[in-house]
Amino acid sequence: MRMRCFLRTPIFKTLVTVNSSISFLPPPHSPVTANLRFPMAAAAAIHTEAGLARRFWIKFARESIFAMYTPFAISLASGNLKIDSFRHYIAQDVHFLRAFARAYELAEECTDDDDAKLEFSELRKAVSEEMKMHQSLVQEWGLDLAKEHSINSATVKYTDFLLATASGKIEGLKGPGKLATPFEKTKIAAYTLGAVTPCMRLYAFLGKKFKELLDSNESAHPYKKWIDNYSSDGFQASALQTEDLLDKISVYLTGEELDVIEKLYYQAMKLEIDFFSAQQLSQPTIVPLTKGHNPAEDHLMIFSDFDLTCTVVDSSAILAEIAIVTAPKSDQNQPEDQIVRMTSSDLRNTWSSLSKQYTEEYEQCIENIMPAKRLDHFDYKELSIALEQLSKFENTANNRVIESGVLKGINLEDIKRAGERLNLQDGCTNFFQRIVKNENLNANVHVLSYCWCSDLIKSAFSSADLNELNIHANDFTYEGSVSTGDIVKKVESPIDKVQQFRSILKNCNNDKKKLTVYIGDSLGDLLCLLEADVGIVIGSSSSLRTVGTQFGVSFVPLFSGLVKKQKDYIEGSSSNWKGKSGILYTVSSWAEVHAFILGC
Repeated sequence: MRMRCFLRTPIFKTLVTVNSSISFLPPPHSPVTANLRFPMAAAAAIHTEAGLARRFWIKFARESIFAMYTPFAISLASGNLKIDSFRHYIAQDVHFLRAFARAYELAEECTDDDDAKLEFSELRKAVSEEMKMHQSLVQEWGLDLAKEHSINSATVKYTDFLLATASGKIEGLKGPGKLATPFEKTKIAAYTLGAVTPCMRLYAFLGKKFKELLDSNESAHPYKKWIDNYSSDGFQASALQTEDLLDKISVYLTGEELDVIEKLYYQAMKLEIDFFSAQQLSQPTIVPLTKGHNPAEDHLMIFSDFDLTCTVVDSSAILAEIAIVTAPKSDQNQPEDQIVRMTSSDLRNTWSSLSKQYTEEYEQCIENIMPAKRLDHFDYKELSIALEQLSKFENTANNRVIESGVLKGINLEDIKRAGERLNLQDGCTNFFQRIVKNENLNANVHVLSYCWCSDLIKSAFSSADLNELNIHANDFTYEGSVSTGDIVKKVESPIDKVQQFRSILKNCNNDKKKLTVYIGDSLGDLLCLLEADVGIVIGSSSSLRTVGTQFGVSFVPLFSGLVKKQKDYIEGSSSNWKGKSGILYTVSSWAEVHAFILGC
């Protein structure tokens, strides 16, 4: 149960004043519905004043994650990429840069603005400097690129796409000769930048990410010169200059023409990911997690929380919303053959009171279970004992909700419709679909949730064609299709969750080697996160991190954790993932989860 969410987000404030004359969900443009259905809307609104290039980068940020988590990128960042693999990459990148220089040259010829011409010329010079850096690396190894390396298909696809764009051969433009006039040809410069900018920004992004992981005294990293170049102020400035130029020369383009640029930008990002994915590796890597997975011998088991791990809004807020907007008004007579319900105004007041009491007591409970000082080592046993107190608190809070009668009279069909309209976190459903639909993985997915009503969860996933997921949550009791206000308790505390987790593993009737991954966001997930072979924390729950840290749990960003693990793996340390290590990996999005476990 997470009624504390009501008071810590604007959801409940909107909820308790919603007009009960509307259907069980508020109108499409209300704050509640905006958050329910459009989780990226708030982020998009923040960046409406950003330039075109910046908006595209934000929109397609998910793609940059997939490039960062490729085996090549992880190996390069770790410093343990085999030198032959790096040589092959440099050969591809030299071909890549030649195409860039030619594209800038063609764009410069097309533009009729003197300032833009000058900037294209400067960008071309920057590419020349980058090629000099590559050449110096080549000379260090005494390598003849032309003789020793052929160009792979991923490189050819990107360079062909780039040069075709710079030549005006752009898919989606209407009619032959569309760019025949001098005025129309000036648009080619903008289109060309649409195909170039994501690559520049991606390299600048990766350079900074890799640089952050270098120790200040780590001069022995074999690819330090490469990392230094792409994280340098000079390269960062070139990437920004490219973006600024795109913003400037696209100012007068129509909406249709801007759509063309967006498509080119996205296509370039996808081709760039393919470029990194196609790099040859002659070494084992720890990513993706499912690499080398053998369903005949291995059993992959994915576990996930639901509320605020998969969802944008907590399920208790949704159920409260349904109850309030479908409740009778004070002046309405209730049919004698139906369950007697509180009026909508009484429900608002009761929910508010319950929420406030929950929040205050929850915070007090967290304070009570904290050790007097931070432990200097991970102690799973002491943590479990502490969370037993939290479990008792959650049980008491749930009993209070049942006794209040706020869950009486909710119609099952309203719950199912709410589930169907519930928008999950970006990338969540796609990840689960890729897991359960991949016959080669033969993996199981289990959702463990405090949610009071499993029908809401089932409906949410069913609408995404995910009926294969195993749902472990609580249930409403019904008279016909109307809730009685009681809950069939199955999972209502951290202890219940971890017991359910253990039971699932115990009842898995096969002798295969099991690999378990748990994805969660809150303190209620902590024991499961720690018992899984890989525990992934999504979001930024303060109580989870505060309590975990006090009991010796380490929270490590997933990418940096993988880079370190890759380094240890190559150096001979065990690559096995083991539970109860006291290490949890943090991510900011489902894209990271997807990229790590499944790859591109």
